[in-house]
Amino acid sequence: MLNSTLSYFILGAYVYVGNLRYFYFMITAMVYIVIIITNTSLIVVICMNRSLHEPMYLFLVSLFVNELYGSTGLFPFLLVQILSDIHTVSASLCFLQIFCLYSYANVEFCNLAVMSYDRYLAICYPLQYHTRMTTNKVFTFIVVIWLYSFVKCLITLSLNIRLTMCGNVINSLVCRNYLIVKLACSDIQVNNINGLIGVVLSIFVPLLPILFSYIKILNVCFSGSKQTRQKAVSTCTPHLASLLNFSFGCLFEILQSRFDMTSVPSVLLIILSLYFVIIQPLLNPVMYGMQMSKIRNTYVTGRGSGVTGVHGADCAMLDGTGLGGADVEAAHVDAAGVDKMPEVPCRPLTMPAAMVLRQSDLSSIYAVHTFHLLGNECLLHHLFSSS
Repeated sequence: MLNSTLSYFILGAYVYVGNLRYFYFMITAMVYIVIIITNTSLIVVICMNRSLHEPMYLFLVSLFVNELYGSTGLFPFLLVQILSDIHTVSASLCFLQIFCLYSYANVEFCNLAVMSYDRYLAICYPLQYHTRMTTNKVFTFIVVIWLYSFVKCLITLSLNIRLTMCGNVINSLVCRNYLIVKLACSDIQVNNINGLIGVVLSIFVPLLPILFSYIKILNVCFSGSKQTRQKAVSTCTPHLASLLNFSFGCLFEILQSRFDMTSVPSVLLIILSLYFVIIQPLLNPVMYGMQMSKIRNTYVTGRGSGVTGVHGADCAMLDGTGLGGADVEAAHVDAAGVDKMPEVPCRPLTMPAAMVLRQSDLSSIYAVHTFHLLGNECLLHHLFSSS
């Protein structure tokens, strides 16, 4: 059990700034409000439009929810501490914050790993995308990611709570797991082993599908044309930017916890210590909201997914890509890296007779289905090879 004489921790990284604390409070509050508005807006846009109810966008909803979750584990606490004269935190609240921040980091990295696998399927196996990445599989991935992260952090937390503490000063702005472990006077060998296993499970295991996916994607890019490479880069840019940004933040978090950082300037230390919880929730909505045209267009126009006669996902299936909402326009490449015809967005049909598709011939499709826009009509022209 937690030492009964230890009911609180002292956060030693805060310094007296006088009336400037009100300025810092306003800046911090504004950042938190922006994070809430941007992430919530994109969640609502995706949930309210049926054309976005597809694998890539469902993973994005999980990602945006996690940004709200991680930010809520930090910003309210930070705002209170900025205005406080005495920077203390109760032991129970400190452990709760550790759970929130570390489970946030686990969910984030695992979610990005699954999204890289989704990009791999969309680019390398476009014709089989919707059979390999079904809605049920998407929800299974999301549930497993969150449950795994919560259970892993609960195990770590249970090992920390049993420690007997010999001190209560944490040299940090927020509660950190390893800094609390170093305050213990009881045996911490089990905690150290668990910490090393946790680093492997949290970083190197998700890194495997990421490396595998991007090696395969690069292989497709190099074997295809210049247009193929441009499309693949376009659809992977937001994910790569998010992944690299978060990896940098987590790397510094690990270095700060495990090594002596007294030689680093205090201002830089404060900024980098909160980097992965502040910049990531700000960057993701901007990257995905601006770079992915389907989200951007839906958000700007405020229109639903309504396509008379053909659903957005169905249009993607009919044009032979199978990408659906996973940024179709940017990933029209098949497993051999061969360019496909660019997609023209579907519009409400006025000629039902134009939509003729023999389901029995789907297996013999050789040429790519292409859409040609004539006024408000979405005409499907498909070619079949001889069986």
